[in-house]
Amino acid sequence: MSDPIYAIGDIHGQTEELHRVLDLIEDDGAIDAQVVFLGDYADRGPDSKGVLETLVAGQQAKRNWTFLKGNHDRMFEWFMQRPPLHDPYMLVDLYWLHPRLGGDTTLGSYGVDAGPQRREKDVQADAHAAVPKEHVAFLEGLKLSHTVGDLLFVHAGIRPGVPLKKQTEEDMLWIRNEFHDFTGAHPKLVVHGHTPVRKATHYGNRVNLDTAAGYGEPLTAAVFEGKEAWILTEQGRQPINSVAAVA
Repeated sequence: MSDPIYAIGDIHGQTEELHRVLDLIEDDGAIDAQVVFLGDYADRGPDSKGVLETLVAGQQAKRNWTFLKGNHDRMFEWFMQRPPLHDPYMLVDLYWLHPRLGGDTTLGSYGVDAGPQRREKDVQADAHAAVPKEHVAFLEGLKLSHTVGDLLFVHAGIRPGVPLKKQTEEDMLWIRNEFHDFTGAHPKLVVHGHTPVRKATHYGNRVNLDTAAGYGEPLTAAVFEGKEAWILTEQGRQPINSVAAVA
């Protein structure tokens, strides 16, 4: 039997939920468990600062944790650059500090006022004073993907038909329909987040673990042994929802 590897979906500033699922992993009996975090640690939820504090502390303690980059993490990272960068993938009327994306809430967790009547340069200056350098360095050091055996962990997904080594950063952080609509086999079983679903779902060629924590729903952790997968609950391992087999 393969050693278990755990994955946690999009956290989006939900510190209490993060600690809850970390406790579930501990209760599953894993010692120094391999845990892959699928990205989107910040935005929308109330405590992005607390989430990053927890993850950075685990990294500094050399926990067996792997951290992937989500599109929201890159937006946060890019805002902290001088001058701030804006993601060209977004619609022209959206930007990281827009309430729809949640950057204003992220900075609010650090005590920074990102209200619409302030100038961006002043908000960024306050952010540089308030956000610990360790948090910025953490965002800058995030991986785009992680491979273990027959599993590929990535935030959003991959472009079908493109070799894994040629996948673009934009697709791995943003892709949706082209990836979701593909029912054929990928080179590996893809474990991802990015697109909220009502419950974690196995689609045959991919597993989606984003269960809308950014909108107040429970965060999900799953465990994989080879290609076998379960979600973790207070009652132990439960079968993961399955909706289709690979064509």
